[in-house]
Amino acid sequence: MSKILVKLNKSITIILVIAILGVINFISYQMFYRLDITETNDFSISKASKDTAGNLDDVVSIKAYFSENLPAQFIALRQEVADILAEYETYGRGKIKVEFIDPGNDEELKSRIYAAGIPPLQLNVVEKDKYQVTEGYMGMTIGYGDKTEVIPVIEGTEDLEYRITAAIKKAAARETPGLGWLAGYGTVAPEQRSIAAKKLAEIYEAEEVDLKSTGEIPKNLKTLIIAGPMEKFDDKALKAIDSFLSGGGNLLALIDGVKVGDGLSAEKNITGLEGLLAKYGIKVENNLILDQQSGVASFNQGFIAFSVEYPYWPKILKEGFDKDISAVANLETVVLPWVSGVDIIKDKMDKDTRVSNLIMSSEKSWKVSDGFNLSPQNIPAPADGRGKYSLAALAVGNFTSAYENGKTFSSRMAVVGDSDFIKDSFLRNAPDNLALFQNLADLLSLDEDLINIRSKAISSRPIKELSETGKAAARYGNVFGITILVIVLGTIRYVSRRRRKKSEV
Repeated sequence: MSKILVKLNKSITIILVIAILGVINFISYQMFYRLDITETNDFSISKASKDTAGNLDDVVSIKAYFSENLPAQFIALRQEVADILAEYETYGRGKIKVEFIDPGNDEELKSRIYAAGIPPLQLNVVEKDKYQVTEGYMGMTIGYGDKTEVIPVIEGTEDLEYRITAAIKKAAARETPGLGWLAGYGTVAPEQRSIAAKKLAEIYEAEEVDLKSTGEIPKNLKTLIIAGPMEKFDDKALKAIDSFLSGGGNLLALIDGVKVGDGLSAEKNITGLEGLLAKYGIKVENNLILDQQSGVASFNQGFIAFSVEYPYWPKILKEGFDKDISAVANLETVVLPWVSGVDIIKDKMDKDTRVSNLIMSSEKSWKVSDGFNLSPQNIPAPADGRGKYSLAALAVGNFTSAYENGKTFSSRMAVVGDSDFIKDSFLRNAPDNLALFQNLADLLSLDEDLINIRSKAISSRPIKELSETGKAAARYGNVFGITILVIVLGTIRYVSRRRRKKSEV
């Protein structure tokens, strides 16, 4: 009888455990919660995305077009996309509808999504020991009312949350913020900044502003970008910029204090725009900041190409960004080639204007103000010692017009002492620079939600600079550390066993 009772108790226990697990499983389907212990919550959507999903006035229809016969390397991607969209669906509280669609052999559907902006992809796959190319789809449409935003290709999930939330915001917005690129005056040409322009066009209605022809800046623009002017502004142009700012516009100015030309020639860059900015309280210096903590540049000498750490390209690490400004707070690494100092003149600003030195060089920096020699083989020694220098500034608040005597206006201005960092040729090797540029545009033109989302995807996590002793310790530790550890542990175990045998005897 006792054996029967024991078996009965075990059976009841198993049944109860299965029942409890079933109840927990049922409840888990009704209550959505994810625990993400990564530092930047890489595998869960941010509060900004949750708020965006939860505050919709109408239904958002998300259609993810993924082929069923994707190569093995993309199967995990499809599941990751599904997990992210499941979160949007949950926090949307019925306002976000998600649907996965396989275009398959439906030629009509393929034509329709191709017209919407989702192209067929040529994917490489190995089947039956043969290398083949197959066609597949990995795209998404986001519809709100009569508006539809498209994500043509999803190659990864690093920036997918940003792209989805940005698309929802853009589709749901009653009015899309206008953004203008100032043309002429030697500014960075459109073909040199196509990557940055393409990214901004995902959110903004961007246009080229030909100030020389029109004589004014369109009033519908929220922010004006002046990137790398190399020619002198006449008084009429400066007055038009002042008028735009006085009318409530914002300014993102990427100003090179020194003009770098062919053959690494260099001279001070005097455009007149720096004089206008100085009247508002932001001064761009006609110097170059060098930093021992620098990026790597490539050079050609005859038929020989070489790469070297180049102090004229300061590398800004995490401690160099203002932690109180969301646009830069979560950035890890930015490289600013041939950057000039940017100072804040508080005496020329309203006492309530919020100012920030957005980016600071390291303590191992110095400046060159004359006789520029940019050769990597003739780096000048510090003349005035080393120290930190401001490389970018932000001012938000009230300013005094430079042309309308006594008139004050409210505006946002961000000034960086460099424009090269947004050029296509440089962004391909320094992708974090693009995040800096996008963040500054968003800070001036929108709210800070998208900034916080974008900064989650950190592409570089550099090791802090070590002393020579530290470098040697790390190097030899990597080479001999494991071997020494195994020998020590083996010796301890050997001695321990010897002692145990002696004690048994």
